[in-house]
Amino acid sequence: FHFTWKKIKGDFLLRANARLIGTSAQAHRKVGWIVRKSLQGNAAHISATMHGDGLAALQYRASAGDSTKNVGTATLQGATSVIQLERKGNTYTMQVAREGEPFTFKQVITLDIGDEVYAGLFVCAHDADKIETGVFSNVRIISPATSDPVSSKKYIGSQIELLDIATQNSTIIYQSPKSLQAPNWMKDGRSLIYNSEGLLYKFDLATKTPVKLNSGTATDNNNDHVISFDGTMLAISDHSKSMHESLGYVMPITGGEPRRVTPRGSAYIHGWSPDAKYLVFAGERNGDYDIYRVPVTGGEEERMTTATGLDDGPEYSPDGKYIWFNSVRTGTMQLWRMNADGSDQTQITNDAELYNWFPHVSPDGKWVVYLSFLKSEVKPNEHSFYKHVYLRLMPSDGGPSKVIGYLYGGQGTINTPSWSPDSKRIAFISNNNWLFPVYPISK
Repeated sequence: FHFTWKKIKGDFLLRANARLIGTSAQAHRKVGWIVRKSLQGNAAHISATMHGDGLAALQYRASAGDSTKNVGTATLQGATSVIQLERKGNTYTMQVAREGEPFTFKQVITLDIGDEVYAGLFVCAHDADKIETGVFSNVRIISPATSDPVSSKKYIGSQIELLDIATQNSTIIYQSPKSLQAPNWMKDGRSLIYNSEGLLYKFDLATKTPVKLNSGTATDNNNDHVISFDGTMLAISDHSKSMHESLGYVMPITGGEPRRVTPRGSAYIHGWSPDAKYLVFAGERNGDYDIYRVPVTGGEEERMTTATGLDDGPEYSPDGKYIWFNSVRTGTMQLWRMNADGSDQTQITNDAELYNWFPHVSPDGKWVVYLSFLKSEVKPNEHSFYKHVYLRLMPSDGGPSKVIGYLYGGQGTINTPSWSPDSKRIAFISNNNWLFPVYPISK
């Protein structure tokens, strides 16, 4: 048994991708998370475990010296598993998935082993004469938000992460105690643009340093901003001049005074046409949100959707043929696609337990990445902060989706296009109340 731990208090969420190396006759060799009352061998503990034979189990010892018991087990065959163990008070919840799939196995138990515990990763050979090797990736120790934190402006910390599409490994590159949202990847591949506290920032990926981007009198920017396909212009959505009603503007990517393009509000800009002639946005008119487009030079807006219910997140495909968006018109938030002129509006996803938001097409046109909320946590038209969410990937011409990121985030995670120019990585925001000093942390 080998254990690497951190002493922590309070509520937490532990998550990692885990796998055992090689083959073994010992079916009960195991990897996973364990939370212990002490470091004594017979200490009370609870563990979220994957065995060598694919058996997933939530196991516990209620008191020192007691026997270990199972809460529940299931067999999940797969080389790599995603293991999550969450504590709220004295309630522990384990969820496990095969890598690339949503969580499919869930077990819950109430157990009091103290507020301050030793929590970490373990590998157990289940055989005193052998050594086994486990590999862990995407390891996260997360302190979640308190209930309803945003309404009282109690934002928790933000992390900028870069996810490699090929390996599905994600790296935290920057942390801040402030709310950072919606990273756009710039055309040169060397910088990101994100918003925080109403301002825009350019983040240098080499130096891991943000610098405020001059947006003139637009000082109440939200997370609906998008870079033109040629990389020279930035469209923003700002509340500064309209009694907190969002309006759309354009400005040079290098900064400057924005020029208003939407004739009325509210307007939340999400996409440029590849020829830079139009902007598409979600607009609220008469209490309903639909998709509109407006000339970049300014002028009359054109309504493109008319269905009752929220339509949001419009974005052109790189070839200019389609506009992708998300809509709740069928009663559940799913991804849709229409022709660039608004015709042939077609539902693309139809998930029973997930609400899907913000489709982003890769620069090479081959893939769509999007954000999925759990039906059990949000309403169909709600994309809140601080939820359990998935980043999912599907072929742009159709086919099954797979999970490429298991996150604690939501609002601001990928509201806007966040692909790298080479279509190999995604930039996104996750959230955490604990900021560990192993990554760059802003002041």
